[in-house]
Amino acid sequence: MFIVIDPDPPNLRLGDPQANFQNPQETFPPRLSLSLTHLLQHPLRFWVLKVKTLICFYMEDYTLVVRKPCFGLPTACPSCLPLYFYLKFANLPFQLDYNLTYPDSDKIPYVESGEYVAYNNEKGGVIERLKEDGIVDLDTEFQSVPEWISMKAMVSSWLADAIKYELWVGTDGTSAQTIYCSDLPWPIGKILFLKQLYNVKQQLGITKDNAEEIEEQIYKRASIAFGALSSRLGDQMFLYENRPSSLDAVFLSQALITLQALPETSILRSKLLEHENLVGYASRVNMEFVDASTSSSVPNSHANPSSSAPRRGPSNWRSKPKTKPKREKTKEEKDFKRRAKYFLIAQLVSVVLFVTLMGQVDGVEVELDDDDEGFDYNE
Repeated sequence: MFIVIDPDPPNLRLGDPQANFQNPQETFPPRLSLSLTHLLQHPLRFWVLKVKTLICFYMEDYTLVVRKPCFGLPTACPSCLPLYFYLKFANLPFQLDYNLTYPDSDKIPYVESGEYVAYNNEKGGVIERLKEDGIVDLDTEFQSVPEWISMKAMVSSWLADAIKYELWVGTDGTSAQTIYCSDLPWPIGKILFLKQLYNVKQQLGITKDNAEEIEEQIYKRASIAFGALSSRLGDQMFLYENRPSSLDAVFLSQALITLQALPETSILRSKLLEHENLVGYASRVNMEFVDASTSSSVPNSHANPSSSAPRRGPSNWRSKPKTKPKREKTKEEKDFKRRAKYFLIAQLVSVVLFVTLMGQVDGVEVELDDDDEGFDYNE
């Protein structure tokens, strides 16, 4: 990231590395004006140009921690992928890392840099936290646009509920298990899956009596949302003013998860495929920001790539994912698997001991009953 300092007055403007420094006003949005003292407080790696002097400051990069990659995406988690696209749209340099230890943690995703950490479960999420802290804000020009606000609310509620329903309730749950639980031992992963399934039904208000009614309502709202988004997009590059915002980041994540992670029998997937411009939009962004990134750099990952099957582009959205060659497990993965095995063995031994002891107690009680039958209390 480059910082241009004018000789007089000393204002700072953040810009893209490819910006024309002969005309520093022509920088990729967002553009920020900061003081040097304020800027130095942010853990960025940047270049300072003042007159003809180049000063290089080396500072820490941002790290985005998400759930593991799968289905040809850097992460298929509906909470993590929007943040990935948001940072990509903002041209904010970051490294990608994965957390496999706590699949049900509401702190994931989070952004960290040095002592700075922005968790998903605070201040409305990581994106809102990054806005408040002045790190990056793509929505400044849209905060006063009523249509944009209502569209963002619809995507964040109706489509988010539809994705949640499809992953956990509307399908067999295979996609959700791959995204959240596939790296855990089977008993633990199954328990976490059932726990999350119960939580999702509670959040959506699903009971035995209203299950069909809720399902019909969810798909009806999703169909309305897709129609509104398709009409708004038209043949534009992005949804509003041909520039990306958090709305684009959220919807594109939902579209790619729907197309690449959900099974072909998915009702939500079939409804999205009815809108060619939305599918083309997702395909273009996927090739530009996902395929290019994965081919040019390898993120810091502790994930198992055997579950990360690529399914990219409209031509492959109806085909089965291809498996990648397995790699040797890291030391952390081996330690985690070993501890999980010890835990299961300990649980099995405790169950066996419990059953054995209970059997002995039952035998003692039977003997006592037999003795009581032969004992005359009147004697």
